[in-house]
Parts: sequence; C-alpha cells; structure tokens
Amino acid sequence: MSENKHHEHNHHNHDMMAEGHMHHHDNHENQKEHAGHEHHDHSGGMDHSMHMGNLKVKFFVSLILSIPIILLSTMMGKQLPFQFSFPGSDWVVLVLATALFFYGGMPFLKGAKMELDMKSPAMMTLISLGISVAYVYSVYAFIANNLLNSPVHIMDFFWELATLILIMLLGHWIEMNAISNAGNALQKMAELLPNLATVIKEDGSTEEVSLKEVQVGQKVLVKAGEKVPTDGIIIEGKTSINESMVTGESKDVVKGLHDKVIGGSVNGSGAITVEVTGTGESGYLSQVMELVGNAQKEKSRVESMSDKVAKMLFYVALVVGIGAFIIWYVLTKDINIALERMVTVLIIACPHALGLAIPLVTAKSTSLGAKNGLLIKNRQALETAKKVDVIMMDKTGTLTEGNFAVNDYLSFDSTFTKEQVLGLMASLEQNSSHPLSVGVLKKMEELNLSIPQATDITNLPGIGMEGTVDGKDVKIVSVSYMKQQHISFDNDLFNQLSSQGNSVSFLLVDNKSIGLVAQGDQIKEEAKSMIERLLAQGIKPVMLTGDNRQVADVVAKQLGIEAVHAELMPEDKEKIVKEYKEKGLVVMMVGDGVNDAPGLVRADIGVAIGAGTDVAIDSADVILVKSNPFDILHFLSLSKNTQRKMVQNLWWGAGYNILAIPLAAGVLAGIGIVLSPAVGAIFMSLSTVIVAINAMTLRIKE
Repeated sequence: MSENKHHEHNHHNHDMMAEGHMHHHDNHENQKEHAGHEHHDHSGGMDHSMHMGNLKVKFFVSLILSIPIILLSTMMGKQLPFQFSFPGSDWVVLVLATALFFYGGMPFLKGAKMELDMKSPAMMTLISLGISVAYVYSVYAFIANNLLNSPVHIMDFFWELATLILIMLLGHWIEMNAISNAGNALQKMAELLPNLATVIKEDGSTEEVSLKEVQVGQKVLVKAGEKVPTDGIIIEGKTSINESMVTGESKDVVKGLHDKVIGGSVNGSGAITVEVTGTGESGYLSQVMELVGNAQKEKSRVESMSDKVAKMLFYVALVVGIGAFIIWYVLTKDINIALERMVTVLIIACPHALGLAIPLVTAKSTSLGAKNGLLIKNRQALETAKKVDVIMMDKTGTLTEGNFAVNDYLSFDSTFTKEQVLGLMASLEQNSSHPLSVGVLKKMEELNLSIPQATDITNLPGIGMEGTVDGKDVKIVSVSYMKQQHISFDNDLFNQLSSQGNSVSFLLVDNKSIGLVAQGDQIKEEAKSMIERLLAQGIKPVMLTGDNRQVADVVAKQLGIEAVHAELMPEDKEKIVKEYKEKGLVVMMVGDGVNDAPGLVRADIGVAIGAGTDVAIDSADVILVKSNPFDILHFLSLSKNTQRKMVQNLWWGAGYNILAIPLAAGVLAGIGIVLSPAVGAIFMSLSTVIVAINAMTLRIKE
C-alpha cells in the first residue's frame, strides 16, 4: 500500500502536492535500519516453560493432588473443622505433596534455573524459594515426627505448600489468559483472511486452492461479497471495497484498474481479477499482526523495574529469613521455632502479584490500543509520551482530508476556453492517483467533458507534470516554477485564490501561461478540537507543509496553530524536528508516512497516520490505523493511564511484602502478633486479585 491508489484514504504523503503536482516515489530503503531496538526478555522462565494449555491442565491436576493434602494435613499445626486423619494418612500426604511439588512446581523451578543461569534472580527464583523451603522443611518434619519419633511434634507446611502452588498456578493462568486475550486482536486479524482463494490458471480456467499455496504474481478472482484473499493490484474489473476491518476506514472505497487491494478487506458488488503482490508474511495484514505481536512481547523500562523489585525482595527475604533464624535461635535456643520463623519469611516473600503487575497492564494497553486503531510498535513511546512538548503535524492528509475539489478554473488566452484549460490538465493527469489530479478528473466527469489524448507524460519532481497534446508541449506547474522561470502571472489573482485556502496549479502550453486551476482541501472535522485539546494540555502544535505559505496560513488560522513551516521539501521537515530537539524539547511528529519518514525517525515519537505505507511500518513508533488525528489524543491518554496503572500495580504487588516480611520474621512477637504462612498466603492471593482487577480496569479515556 505504499503508493496507495485509492483517493479516499490518501495514505501517501501529499503534503508537498499543492506546490504543483509532485508525484514522489517512495524512497525508504534507508529507513529499514530503524526497525526498533532489540529487547531482551529477562523475565525468567514463565513464558518459556508455560503455555496456556499445559497451565490449565497443570492447575487442575494440582488441584486434584491438593484436595487430599488440604483435608488430611493441619494448617500451621491447627486442625480445621473439615480436616481429619487416619493411621498412615501422613504417608498419603507425603506422597501427594512430593508429586505436587515436582509436577505443579516444575514451571517455577525451571524458571528459577534460567534466572540463576543468567545471574539475575527475579520472580521465578522467589516463587521457587518459597515452595522449595516449604517442601524440604515439611519432609524434615515428617522424618522427625514419624521415623525419628521426635519428642516434640514438629509442624509441617504441607498444607501451605499445596495452597501456595495452587495460588501460583492460578495466578499464572490468569496472567497467561490475560496476555492471550490481548492476543485476540491478532486472532481477529488472522481470521480476516479467507482459507481458500480462486486462482486463475494460464488457460483461463479457475481453481480453488488453499491460501497457503497462493504465490506472488498469480492472478486470483474475487467475486462480489467475498473477502480479498491477498494483497494485490486489480488488473480487471471495477468494484467498491470495504476496508474497515483492516484500516478502520468506514466508507467503501471505489477501486478500478491498477488500484491496490488489501488481503482481508471485503469486496462489494463487482467481480475483480487481482494480481497477487503480497501473501503470508509479506502481506499488509501480517505486517500489522507482527507489529501487534512485537508490541505485546516487548518489555518497557517500567517492566524491568518490576524484575528489579523481585530481585530486591529475593535478597531481602534471604537476609531477613536468615536473620530471623539467628535471632529466634539465640532467644529461644529452640532450632524448630527458629527454623519455622525462617521458613515463614521465605514462604511469604513470594510476590506473586508483582509477577502479574506489569504484564497484565502491558497486555491490556496493547489490546486496547489495537481495538482503538492505535498500533503501538515501540512500547518506549508509551513512556516518552508523557513528556511531549511539541507535536509536529503534516498538513495534507493529517489535518486536512486531502480530497481536493476544483473551486475555480480560468483561461488567460482567448484561443482556449476555460473548459479546454481544465481538459488539458486532465489529459496529463488521467492515470494519476494524486489528490490534485483526482479533483481535476472529478470536475471533468461532473461537467461531462471528454479528455484529450496526451502522450509522453512525465512527472517533473518538485514541479508538476509534462506531456504532449496535439503536438504541443503541455506542463502543469507550481507558482514557484513560474517565479523561477520568470513567467509572468496575475499576482493579485493568485494571492486572492491562495488566501481562500486554494492550491493553485498553472497550465503552460509551449511555455506560455494560458490558465490556472484552483483547488481547495477540507479541514478534517476532528482536527480543530484536537488542536484545542493539545493546547489545553500545554503541548505546542506545529504545522509542517510543502504547500505555499498563504494556504498554510489559512489552514493554521482556522485551526488555531501559531507555528507554521511552509513550502518545505521532505528533508526540511527532518531538519526542523532536529532543531526543536536541540532546544531540549521532546518532539512527536505526525505524518502520513512517505515523505515524512526522515522526520518520523528523527522525532522522539514518530506517529504515522494511515497504516499501510511500508515506510510507516518501518519508521513510526505508533500507527493511527483510522487516519483520524483525534487518535493522537487517545494515544496520549492511553500512555498516561498505562503509566499510572503500572506504578499502582507495583505498589499493590510489592506493598504487602513491606508489611508481611517483618511480621513473619516476628518483629511484633513481643505483643503476640506473629504472621502465619497461611495468612500470608491469603494476603498474597488478595494482592494478586487486586493487581489483576486494577490492570483490567485500564481505559483509554478516564
């Protein structure tokens, strides 16, 4: 879609166009290297060793193993009303608890091994510490009580072990579930593509084949009402296509010869033949899916903070646990009491909620963004967004519709009528998808005029177009070309038309000025309220445009933008971004992704309007799928709310440890308050639930 041929979307950059018809080719190979930074996953083994299916099975098998343990063993040495025992029941508990520890605890133990191999103890190490200590100590208690006939009954922690593993597995199941729910955005995109495609063979016959077998260069037939199976170019037929599922654009887009179509969009009333340009991973939908997938996998800086917190808790638990053991042993001279206190501290230190705190928010914000047409390609952008000082915006296609209508057309030469001036322009433009060309062709259609035949049509980069009609050299040029070549024109008339917000193109026949066409662009209705809201938030909007100064000023005045840079070449935009950044300002640049690419890369946050240009996918951090400038506000809001939830969740996740660890160590034992592992486990599961609920309540607008 990088040179998108449908006019309603205008997903290529026509910011420069009003200065004359500049039909740019996308030159963005050099952007490829900006494909984001590498992100390494230090989160330990959870995502490596657990998948949704296994986790669910693991949880239910562990539940079956746990029920007898919970019924047959005491909680902290106290018998609960529903508990009972019989001769040999201790052996049953030992066998089941051993099976549970090695089966249900294995994902955590594997994860801890990975973390320790990386010399970075975090979440998994903490959990493994808790369950291993509970198991080993309980086996010691069993041997002392049943085989060595210890005179003092040593309390075991089998009950705590069972509940701890169950809570941990349940918590991880919730987490994986939440993350896979965020992945539903991907699932929904994948479902957009049909399973079969009708391929047209060389002899003209058709055959239904699996979508996997379709190759680039083949021709496929798409009947009325069918989904378009792959990206491609229409080589036969005319239709209207609903791309809303893919691009978020609600209106049907009229498509004819040489127009591009996107796999996953729905064909309207006409049958079309499409030459395949992209399938599988090269298709637009797959690129978008890859973006969503990467965004979900990436870890932001705050997330590594949660690993730091887990690491800190691991060391705190070890130090406090060993300290508690020494102090209690010195005070009581009873190794069992001292051991029990240490075990309690180590069991309680498992900050399960902390493991959920950030991934849940990340998952929720990614899926919320995707549902609202925001593809957040670089999660760092969510963190940078709260510091933005300046938002630079391309004019055409970003702030304005980019749908040009002819407001005036004039002849300066008595040998040509004004209709002939329009006709000569149309003759050069009839195969162009440029918005200015579309406006001229639409006007010809309205007036029901026939278009003269032109030959040798060429684009004049930065100037306009040239061709031959009836043996005469015909050019469409911008005002700057007229000035450079010292071709005289009515300056007052030009200023009058420009001051009304028109883009003016001049027609030259054999280098003589014979007429002009003035076209106006409509401001997007959401643009004005967006600018007002940005100003209210203390963010300065800056307009960047290749259009002439008068047109730019008219639009800026209507929108309330004070800073305007007009008559720019693409490389100028990047320079301006750089200048603002050198002043120490945080810059967000919004553009529609082709000529804006250097600026998008240079800015702190690059936002592409209209997903689909290869360059947008390569150089922007965020893509506004619906091409609606108002979504910039949604992004800023999502960023602010995501950050807030992450910090809240870190406090909820780690906060209970701040209280629980000292209590478990027995700091208040003097007044009879000692925290038991059972109560600790309840605290822990509560904070896990709170963290999950808090993450799920993330909204874009609050």
